[in-house]
Amino acid sequence: MASTACFLHHHAISTPTRASSSQRQLPYLRPSQLLCRAQKQASNEDDGAAVSRRLALTVLIGAAAVGTKVSPADAAYGEAANVFGKPKTNTDYLPYNGDGFKLLIPAKWNPSKEREFPGQVLRYEDNFDSNSNVSVLILPTDKKSIIDYGSPEEFLNKVDFLLGKQAFSGNANEGGFDDNVVATANILETSSNTIGGKPYYSISVLTRTADGDEGGKHQLINATVSDGKLYICKAQAGDKRWFKGARKFVESTAGSFSLA
Repeated sequence: MASTACFLHHHAISTPTRASSSQRQLPYLRPSQLLCRAQKQASNEDDGAAVSRRLALTVLIGAAAVGTKVSPADAAYGEAANVFGKPKTNTDYLPYNGDGFKLLIPAKWNPSKEREFPGQVLRYEDNFDSNSNVSVLILPTDKKSIIDYGSPEEFLNKVDFLLGKQAFSGNANEGGFDDNVVATANILETSSNTIGGKPYYSISVLTRTADGDEGGKHQLINATVSDGKLYICKAQAGDKRWFKGARKFVESTAGSFSLA
């Protein structure tokens, strides 16, 4: 292309007017201009080649970006990156599907053979502390709905065996307790909600005993009624462990309970 450009753009041949010899009659060209144009053309070709290389590199990079999937290790701002590139899974809990119910159980809790209550069909407890546990009961009932028991407080009075009965009888005067009473139960919170068209009661209770065991127990009770059956889930932890990390497991377990 360079030589062609030169031929296309060369200047007309000029003959000097004062020619005294055949040598002087030779056509006079302007090589400097031709050379300049040839250099300019070569420079343009170099620039074009460089542009072509940059364009090719850009295309390759763009193709690589399009053809590469976003790795799970790429974390959004404020999130921890998964350097192994595998999706995270919640290993803190294991799903449990029972007879007509389901819930999540802490992965470090084990099944227990202890039977505390009538109608108990499930009990799991913490590996390190049996005071942290969850139980599920299924009892016959003539109620059509949990609200037929009255308010959450009235329902709790009908199933107060869940909190444990005071076995002591006699004269006693313990600090912070009424006369002849060595255990108390305080309702901290109650609520009702609807899941799958069924109403549920949720009750949070703090029980304390005179011996000061664990500083008391936090007990979360969720209950509902379906097809002539009363379903109750009770999860609990000692007061000391409650504030050392057990709370999230107890709340998550009780909150995950529902009819299957």
